[in-house]
Amino acid sequence: MKGHRRLKTAGGIVGALVAALIVLILVWQWDWFVPYIDRKATAALHRPVSIAHLHVHLGFKPTITVDDLKIGQPEGFGKEKDDFASAHAITVKVDAWRYLTGGGLSVPLIRVDAPKGDIVSLADGTNNYTFPSASGTSSQTASLSTTLPKLGKIEINDGDVRIAMAKLKTDMHVLIHTVPPKDGDDGHIVIDLEGRYARAPITGHIVGGALLDITDTTHPYPIDGRLANGPTYITLRGTVDDPIHFRGTNLALHFAGPDMALLYPLTGVPIPETPAYSVTGNLAYSDRAIRFQKFEGHMGSSDIGGDINVNPHQKPIFVDAALHSHQVDLADLGGFIGAQPGEAKKAEPASTRVLPDKAINVPKLNAANVHLTYHGDHIRNKNWPLDNIDTELDIHDGAIDLKHLTFATGTGTISANATLEPTKNAQFHTRFRLDVCRLPLSRIMTSKDMFQGEGTIGGHVTLNSTGNSVATLVENGNGGTTLVLDRGGDVTALLPDLLGLKLGSAILSALGIPDRSKLECLVADLPLKNGIVHTDAMLLQTGTTRTSGTGTVNFHKDTLDYAITTRSIGPQILSLPGAVHIFGPINSPTILPGAELIGRVAASVGLGIVFPPAALIPTIQLGVGKGSVCEKAILEANEHPAAGIAPGATTGSGPSSIPHPAHPQTATHPQASHHHLSPAEIHKAWEKKSNPK
Repeated sequence: MKGHRRLKTAGGIVGALVAALIVLILVWQWDWFVPYIDRKATAALHRPVSIAHLHVHLGFKPTITVDDLKIGQPEGFGKEKDDFASAHAITVKVDAWRYLTGGGLSVPLIRVDAPKGDIVSLADGTNNYTFPSASGTSSQTASLSTTLPKLGKIEINDGDVRIAMAKLKTDMHVLIHTVPPKDGDDGHIVIDLEGRYARAPITGHIVGGALLDITDTTHPYPIDGRLANGPTYITLRGTVDDPIHFRGTNLALHFAGPDMALLYPLTGVPIPETPAYSVTGNLAYSDRAIRFQKFEGHMGSSDIGGDINVNPHQKPIFVDAALHSHQVDLADLGGFIGAQPGEAKKAEPASTRVLPDKAINVPKLNAANVHLTYHGDHIRNKNWPLDNIDTELDIHDGAIDLKHLTFATGTGTISANATLEPTKNAQFHTRFRLDVCRLPLSRIMTSKDMFQGEGTIGGHVTLNSTGNSVATLVENGNGGTTLVLDRGGDVTALLPDLLGLKLGSAILSALGIPDRSKLECLVADLPLKNGIVHTDAMLLQTGTTRTSGTGTVNFHKDTLDYAITTRSIGPQILSLPGAVHIFGPINSPTILPGAELIGRVAASVGLGIVFPPAALIPTIQLGVGKGSVCEKAILEANEHPAAGIAPGATTGSGPSSIPHPAHPQTATHPQASHHHLSPAEIHKAWEKKSNPK
C-alpha cells in the first residue's frame, strides 16, 4: 500500500507537470519577451527601440520574426520626422543543428520587408549614425570580421533609406530591393538614387549580383550602374573581387560632363575648371590605392589620357596623375593655371589696372596632395607659337611646386618653374622664373604680312613676391627681366605688335626711326625692385640708328617715366640727337619728342648710359647664341658711342672724348655726362618750354 501511494503521488506530479506544460504550450506568447528585448536593445543602441510582436517557429532550423521594428532618433535629433530605422518585418532562419554539431553558424534566410532609414549629419558635424562603443568593441569587431556566418538567401523588399548630409548639401533617397533568381541566375540587388547631391539633382540605377554572392571569395561580384549628378554623367560596369574585403576590381568607368571641377563632390579629388569632357578607362583597386588606368577621351577640343592613382588612406588623400595629349589646345588647360578654360563663359568687368588683377583661381589645394606630370605632343592653337608642352608639379599641404613647364617652339624653348606657398590672408608667396632660349621670332608674329625676318629672342624673367593676382604679385615683387632680340626684322612692324603697345608706332615716329627699318638688336636689362622696374641697360639698334633709354615703370601707380634717345650710328650731315620723354599713365602716357629741346638735354639723357657687357653677353649667348649681332652691338655701344660723339662733345662742356683703339680702358666703361638730367629735371625743362613766361 505504501509503495502504491508513492507511485500514485509521483504519477500525480508528472501528470500535473504534463498538464501544466500543455497549458503553457496552449497559452504561450513569445510577445512576453518583447519588453525585455526593448529594454536591452534601447540600452545597447542609446536610442528608443520597440517591436510590436515576436514570432518563433522552433525546429532544427528555427525561424524568428520581428514585426514593426522601430529605432528612434538619438538625443539631439528629435526634430526629424521619421525614425532612425524601421521595418515592417524582419525574418531570420538559423541552422541550430549545424551550429550545435560544430558546423559553425549558418543563416539560411534573412528577409527584410519595407526597411526604412533616416541617416542625418548636421552642419556642425554631429550625426545620428555614430553609436557609442563599448569596451572591447574593437577587438570583438576584428574577430567577427574574420568569422562571418554562412549566409543563404537574402531578401530586401521596398527598402528606402534617406541620406541627408548638411556639409555636402545632400538630401537623397536610396531605394533598395532584391530580385529573386530566375532563368538560371542567382538573382540580384537593385539600388536607385533620387534627390539632391552637392546641391545638384542626382539619379542613379545600380544593379549588382545576388547579395549572397558578396561573401563568395571565389567568384567576382558583378556591378552595372549609371549615375547622373546635375550635368555630370557616370557609368560603371564590371566586377569586384571579394567585395567584403575589396581586394580588387575590373571595372570600366566612363565620365562625361561640362566641367571636371564638378567631379569633386563625387570623387573627393580637386580638379580645376575644364571645358566639356568625356573619358573612359579602367577602375581598379590594389595596394590600398584606387587606380583609374589607361583612360582616354577628350576635353574641349583636346584629347586627354593617362593614369590616375588615388591613395584615400593618406590624410589628405594622395593623387598621382600621369597625363598626356596627342593634340592639345592650350585654351582647354586654362583652369590649371587659374584662367578661364576654353571660351570665356561670361564677360569679365573691365579693369583699370594694366596687369590682370583677377584673383588667382586655384582648386581646393588642401583637399589632396598631388603629383602631376603632363605631356602634350602637339599644340594646335593658332594663337600660340608653340609646338608641344611638358610639365611636372607637386601640391603638398596647399603649396604648389611647379618643377617645370616647358614649351618647344621651332628651334627654341620656353621654360618656367615656380613655387606658390599659401599665406594666412589667402595670398601666395611666389618664386617664379621664366627662361626663353633661341625662340624664333617669326613664330611669335601672328601676322606674316606685317613682319619679315628670321630673328631670335632669348632672356629670362624672375619674380619673388607675395600676392593673389598678377598685378599684386608684380607690385609687391622683386626680380627683373633680361630680354635679347637678335636680327628682329622690320622694327616698325615688330615692336608695336610684340609689345602690344598702341603707342608703339608713335614712339618710333617720335624717335625718328624711319619706316621699314631693319631691327638688328634689342637688349633690355630691367630689374624689378618693390614693384618698380628700373633700367640697367636698354639698347635698340637698327641698320642706321642706335637707341638707348633710361627710366622707371611704377606698377603701384601703373605709370612710367622714361627718357629715350636715338642717334645715328655713322656721322651724318645735319644729324641731331633726338630725345623722347615718355611719362604718365601706362595706358595713355604723354610722349614729348626731343627734336625741339636743347641739345644739352638730349645728349645728356641719350648718352649718359653705361652698358655692362660682362653681365649681359653671357645672357645673350645663352638666349640667342654666341657671336650674335646683339653681342657685337653691346660691345660697339661701349667702345663707340652713337655717331662717334662722346656726351661732352655735343654740349660744349668739354673737349671731345672719342674713344681711341689705343686706349681700350675707355671702351669698357665710357664716361657718362656730368650734365645728366633726372626725370624730374626733364619734366621741369618741358614745363618751362611749354609754358614760357
